[in-house]
Amino acid sequence: MNSVFEPAQLGPVQLRNRTIKAATFEGRTPDGQVTAALIDYHLAPARGGVGLTTVAYLAVSPEGRTQKEGIVIGDDTAAGLQRLTDAIHETGAKISGQLGHAGPVANGRSNGVHALAASRMPSPLSMQMVRKATAADIARITDDYARAARIMADTGFDVLEIHMAHGYLLNSFLAPKQNRRKDGWGGSLENRARFARDVATAVRDAVGDRVAVIAKVGMTEGSPVGFGMEESLEFARMLEADGNLDALVLSAGSSLLNPMYLFRGDVPLKEFAASMPAPVRLGMRTPVGRKFLKAYPFEEAYLREKALAFRAALSMPLAMLGGINNRATMDRAMDEGFQFVAMARALLREPDLLNRMQEGETSEGICIHCNRCMPTIYSGTRCTVRESVV
Repeated sequence: MNSVFEPAQLGPVQLRNRTIKAATFEGRTPDGQVTAALIDYHLAPARGGVGLTTVAYLAVSPEGRTQKEGIVIGDDTAAGLQRLTDAIHETGAKISGQLGHAGPVANGRSNGVHALAASRMPSPLSMQMVRKATAADIARITDDYARAARIMADTGFDVLEIHMAHGYLLNSFLAPKQNRRKDGWGGSLENRARFARDVATAVRDAVGDRVAVIAKVGMTEGSPVGFGMEESLEFARMLEADGNLDALVLSAGSSLLNPMYLFRGDVPLKEFAASMPAPVRLGMRTPVGRKFLKAYPFEEAYLREKALAFRAALSMPLAMLGGINNRATMDRAMDEGFQFVAMARALLREPDLLNRMQEGETSEGICIHCNRCMPTIYSGTRCTVRESVV
């Protein structure tokens, strides 16, 4: 059994412990550049004891941003990224950057260019059609992943997390009911997984063992038209056999199909609708829109049973996430063979929670899973409960 607070090796990187601050959209880059507010956001859990903090949604291509305020990894953003990694390293923590292309989750109207997906589809975010990615798009974006990976390694990131989940571009190719292609990227799972596997190879080839390379994968999207457990397990076996990744972060849900499948707990529907762009706000008032944010009761480590199926099928390092607040849950994850635990809302509520756990001051976080942090994503993601008591 590993102790969650002992040093751990992740590929070529040594972490001071086995805890990961999971990627959560920060909402602190109004001009698409690293800001002092973004640095402070990650300094809080880094100073609070986390082993690895993850910067969310760093786009490899301009159309791959979730919206125009997102950071695109390039020469013009490299200096800011270096300031961010330098600040985190001073705390003793390591820093991961989420390499991603939002695909159909991108707001094409905000970005000024239509979003891309495996197949043509309507976008509820922009009220535009999402364009089917061409072979040229796929080749260009694969190169963009490699170029972005080199920049991130050069600017001090210790870990690169390839986003393959939550309905993003790579994930849009995986689900058979969303990928209707008749070419070499459609049909069989091997074909549908080709883009994601090629990206992982390109990233590894670009950085070698200078940094750790991991991936966030969706065990299930929680929807009958999404990517499901059986094929996701087979996809994970493919990634393991390819040998390009140092670990998998096991997630679930879909930003477009079923977001609350990942964010269990209360559903702040009114606040969430008020924070969304006007077209989405109007759509959420319809019967279909009101059903979009489904209610799932919170329970500690609610993705554990699914994660255990992946643990049984794979030998590579895995990180478990999903409602982890309790030291006993973290210890059980180590007992059950997981190498890392990833936390988000608990650390948003209490950035110093892990330090206090190590010092024996507490064994459990106080996050109440009201999810009122979710509607703050466009104004700076934060715990509104914490704000109210400060």
